[in-house]
Amino acid sequence: MSKILVTGGTGLVGRCFQGDEYDKIGSSDYNLLDPVQVGRAFKDRKLEGVIHCAAKVGGLMGNMNYKGEFFYQNIIMNTNVIEEARKSGVKKLVAFLSTCVFPADVEYPLDSKKIHLGPPHSSNNAYAYAKRMSDVQIQAYREQYGVDYFSVIPTNIYGPGDYYNLDNAHVVPTLIHKFFLAEKNNKPVTIWGSGKPLREFIYSKDVASLTKKLYDTYKGEEPVILSTSEEISIMDLVDIIKEAFNFKGDVVFDKNKPDGQFRKPSDNTKLKELVPDFKFTPIEQGIKESVEWFINNYPEKTRL
Repeated sequence: MSKILVTGGTGLVGRCFQGDEYDKIGSSDYNLLDPVQVGRAFKDRKLEGVIHCAAKVGGLMGNMNYKGEFFYQNIIMNTNVIEEARKSGVKKLVAFLSTCVFPADVEYPLDSKKIHLGPPHSSNNAYAYAKRMSDVQIQAYREQYGVDYFSVIPTNIYGPGDYYNLDNAHVVPTLIHKFFLAEKNNKPVTIWGSGKPLREFIYSKDVASLTKKLYDTYKGEEPVILSTSEEISIMDLVDIIKEAFNFKGDVVFDKNKPDGQFRKPSDNTKLKELVPDFKFTPIEQGIKESVEWFINNYPEKTRL
């Protein structure tokens, strides 16, 4: 039986693909920076397609402090996987981009035609350019080789099994970890920035479900944005996480720390046309489940 290879199979999104049709691999199985190991991953199994979730990811500080590492690992990983899929005769592939690929100075809302209209925000430009090159590679391969490859662009993903390092993780897992420690140690929670920036969040299980639906049905070449198109401020997000913990302590916003890009609203019109009846998980429910998972798995499985 041919299967769908899921790279990053133990990660935030990869772990959400459940069923016998998937063959999931993680970093402990193969080093995707090594083309020889990537080749072995493909030769070891019979594949009908690939969902490429694996990436070197992090939050604002990770993107700012490790630009070379983020650029190198992502561009090599993506190049290796997409090229090996082509060489192995895999006809269907979905690769994950990120909303940071969009230009910093761009007319909102974001849509897939605006990816290459200018430089990305300086705070995460190295990671963003590496991710952009996945789209360039996919479009080139579609044109030359006739493969059915495309990209998806999820907004800020959160959910159980995230990466919770306090220095380098994304905003939701960082805040969950901070609230957990503050409650445990009876201390206030300090939040970076003003709390005013706006973000769109999407639950990891929704991302996996939408990706599989598009894998099965989408025949286009342009990337598809996976988004609820609902913005929420960091301050309101903090309140939701505070409520999930039933936290009674103080919350302090450190305005001397950077906010990052103020907002980057997206247009999910195309997604709604392709998957019209999809019901997104409310953020209150998703955060509640994420907090419960963290509490139940701390510290053994929380990738601190």
